[in-house]
Amino acid sequence: MPDSPATTTPPSTLPPAAAEMDDIVVLGLPLWGWQIALAAAGVLALIFLARTIWSPTTRSLRAWALGNIVVNAGIAVTGATVRVTESGLGCSEWPRCTPESFVPVDTGHAAFNAAVEFGNRTLTFLVMAVGVITLIAVLRSFPHRRDLKLLSAIIPAGVLGQAVLGGITVWTDLHPASVASHFLLSMVMVFLTVALYVRVLEPQGKPRVIVNPLLHAISVGLVVVGFLLLIAGTVVTGTGPHGGDAQAPRWDLNLEIVTPVHSGLAWLTLAGAVIAVALAFSTGAARPVRVASLALVALVLFQGVVGYVQYALALPEYLVVLHVLGSALTWIAIARLYFSTTRLEAPAAPVTDHSAEHGGERSPAGAAEPAPER
Repeated sequence: MPDSPATTTPPSTLPPAAAEMDDIVVLGLPLWGWQIALAAAGVLALIFLARTIWSPTTRSLRAWALGNIVVNAGIAVTGATVRVTESGLGCSEWPRCTPESFVPVDTGHAAFNAAVEFGNRTLTFLVMAVGVITLIAVLRSFPHRRDLKLLSAIIPAGVLGQAVLGGITVWTDLHPASVASHFLLSMVMVFLTVALYVRVLEPQGKPRVIVNPLLHAISVGLVVVGFLLLIAGTVVTGTGPHGGDAQAPRWDLNLEIVTPVHSGLAWLTLAGAVIAVALAFSTGAARPVRVASLALVALVLFQGVVGYVQYALALPEYLVVLHVLGSALTWIAIARLYFSTTRLEAPAAPVTDHSAEHGGERSPAGAAEPAPER
């Protein structure tokens, strides 16, 4: 559905006072000081919550995997907030905020913009903390799982990659190609975190299709089309008005051409999701498959409504952020549907399909506790 149909920048909806402030001080402390304190408190809280990493359970591993999904999707949404508030160069350097300071002091930009950009940067530490804690927990878990170790190791590595791409984005003055790469890497990380979340409940082995072959093929197709949809969305965004800064370069493309491509891929995604629902219910697929397919249809419809409304209203900032949130949730639903159509099968112990008896829920190999409902 349309993402950036307007060719002119709509009037900002930011509070005028926020845009004009030279400094933001709360209780005698600069806002950036509060942001650092909040990020540090968040990391310490995660460390406290991670006290179970030395004796992880299936439940705790699954909770940390879910946390990775939330923070990796969340930072993509906060990145959109940076863009629509024109705060992308609120910190004009990387890894420093300015050539002289790691914190936003004398940035040459409004304090509001500096605070938004710096706040997004500090969130990276929370994302990294969740990833590292999950890796340690997986390394400490038993039985040892090579596949889970690989997935959990890729996650913090991806966060480091995000930091590097963030630097490139700043150095290129928010070139749309680097901005798009930054967002797309987040979506790749989201897909991998969904994989970790699902596979924690399964034995190590090779994937086996547990649904109608056509339904599995549709789920694979939705992954491909869904990622193309994300790419098309970044192209529309890179052509539209919200570049992160008034001087940010834009792609010289025709919005009347690229927007329908994005919209067409969205309609194709909706068609695939509807077919998946029909197949899931008509072939008696397990409950997780049915739920995932229904959730995907609902989210794509939601995205469509938001897309056409923001088209009609000339892209108000809050709807752009909401659309990015919807994109992340839709991508999670696509990944969830795909992984629900297969199950890892231990080589030495073929899995008996008890989906009719247990509603399709899975049990972790070697788990000492009942698996929570997915």
